[in-house]
Amino acid sequence: MADQLATAGKRLSAVRDRAVPGDRAGFEKAAAAIGGKGRVSRAIAACIEAVKAAMEMPFDKGIAREWELFKELVASDESKAQRHVFFAERNAAKVADMPAEQQAKPIARGAVIGAGTMGGGIAMSFANAGIPVTLVETTEATLKRGLDTILANYKRSSRTSPEEIERRMGLITGTLEIEKVAEADAVIEAVFEEMTLKKEVFGKLDRIASKGALLATNTSYLDVDEIAATTSRPADVLGMHFFSPANVMRLLEIVRGRVTSHMALATAIALGRKLGKVPVVVGVCDGFVGNRMLGLRAAATERLLLHGALPQDVDAAALAFGFAMGPLAVSDLAGLDVGMRARRARGVRAAIADAITDLGRYGQKTGKGYYRYEPGQRTPLPDPEVEAIIVAESKKAGVQRHSLSQDEISNHLIYPMINEGARILDEKIAQRPGDIDVIWVYGYGWPAWRGGPMHYADAVGLTKIRDWLADQAKKTGDKRLEPAPLIDQLARDGRGFASLAS
Repeated sequence: MADQLATAGKRLSAVRDRAVPGDRAGFEKAAAAIGGKGRVSRAIAACIEAVKAAMEMPFDKGIAREWELFKELVASDESKAQRHVFFAERNAAKVADMPAEQQAKPIARGAVIGAGTMGGGIAMSFANAGIPVTLVETTEATLKRGLDTILANYKRSSRTSPEEIERRMGLITGTLEIEKVAEADAVIEAVFEEMTLKKEVFGKLDRIASKGALLATNTSYLDVDEIAATTSRPADVLGMHFFSPANVMRLLEIVRGRVTSHMALATAIALGRKLGKVPVVVGVCDGFVGNRMLGLRAAATERLLLHGALPQDVDAAALAFGFAMGPLAVSDLAGLDVGMRARRARGVRAAIADAITDLGRYGQKTGKGYYRYEPGQRTPLPDPEVEAIIVAESKKAGVQRHSLSQDEISNHLIYPMINEGARILDEKIAQRPGDIDVIWVYGYGWPAWRGGPMHYADAVGLTKIRDWLADQAKKTGDKRLEPAPLIDQLARDGRGFASLAS
C-alpha cells in the first residue's frame, strides 16, 4: 500500500489535520446510552472520556489525556481483574492428574438426545463447528418443533447468510430412531431434568452407542455417578453442562465422575473447545459449581425481599455492581416455573417465589412474574401486586421490613456465594479459585472487570467477609452463612484465595 501511494504521488492527511466531527448532541446521546445500561467499567468510561477529549481539546492535549487515561487503566484493579480472568480461562481445563501424553478421541459425528431448547442449542453448536450431528426425539411433532426453532434462530442472526444457514442445517439430521446414535463418536443427552428419565436414556445408550463413544449428560445438578452406574461403561460417562442458550453461551462445565477415564475427559475438553466453548472441569455434587453457588444467591434474594427490598431494589443493586441483568429479571426471562419445578423436586420452600408462581405468574412468558410486561415487550415494570404479595409474606413471617442500601443488598447477594465457593474448593469440586471465577464470568454474567467472585473476595478482604458472614449467621440462624473453614483459615493467616492458585 505504501509503495502504491508513493508511486501515485498521493499524500495522506495526518489524523491531527482531519476535521473533528462537531455532533456534540450525537456524542452525548451515545454516551448516555452506554451509561444507561447499568454500571459501566472504568475502561468504557475512559473510552468515552477520550472521545470527548478528541472533540474538545487540541490534538496534542487530547493525545496526552488519552495517554493519562491509559496509564490509569493499566494500574487499575479492573485491569488486574481482567488479566486474572485471561489466565484463569487458560488454566481452567487443565487437569492435575491428566497424563501429559493423553490424547483426545477425534469426534467425526455427534448425537444429541432431545430437541428442546437446550438440545437444539447443542445441536447448533455442533453444526456451527462443522460437525455433523444427529438430533433424536420421541415424536414427529417435537422433532419438527425443535428443527423449526433451530432454523428460526439461524434466521434471526444477521451475520449468517442464507447459504451458510442451509449448510449448517444440512449438518443436522433429525430422527425418531435412537438407534441412529450408533454412528456417533459423542452422544449428549439433553432430556428433562429427571433422574429416572436420564437413567432410562443411558440404559438405552449403553446398548446402542458404539464402543468407546463419549456418553455425556447435560444435567445441571443431578448426580453424574448415579447416571453412569446405569451403564456397563461408566468410564466413558461424564457431564457436559451447557448453558442456555447453548449455541451462544460460552461456558461448559465438564463434570468428572468418580470413574470417568482420562480419555473421556480429554475428549470432552477437546470437543468443548472445538464447539467454541470455555471448558472448566469440575467434580460431582448437587449443582456442581455454578448452580450450587447460585442457590445461595436465590436464598439471599428471598431473604432480601422478605426483610424490606423490592424486586427493582435487588436488581438495581446487581446492575450497579456490574451485572447486565438483575437476578429477578433473569428469573422472569428463564421462566419462574423452571425454578418452581426444581424446588418442588427437592422439597424446598421459598415463600415469596412460591406465592408468585402459585398465581400463574411465570415471568415474561405469561406477561407477569416478579415484574409485569406490556404485550410484546421485554422491559420489566414494577408491579404493585407483587409488592402486596411480598409485604403480606413478610407480615405472615413476623418480619419487620426496613430499607436496605445498594451496598447492603450487594453484600447479601455476593458474600454467601463466596462462602459456598470456599466450601467447593475445600471439597475439591473445583480445582482452583480461578476455575470458579471463569464459571461465573462466562456462565452467569459476573462482570469480568471484577475478576470473578473469588478474585473479588480477595479484593474486599477475607477478614471482612468472614466477619460479615458470622454476624449474619448469628442474626438469621442460617448455618449456611457460617464462615467456611477455608475462609476462616485464610483470614487468620492473612492470605487470600490467590494463594491457593496452582
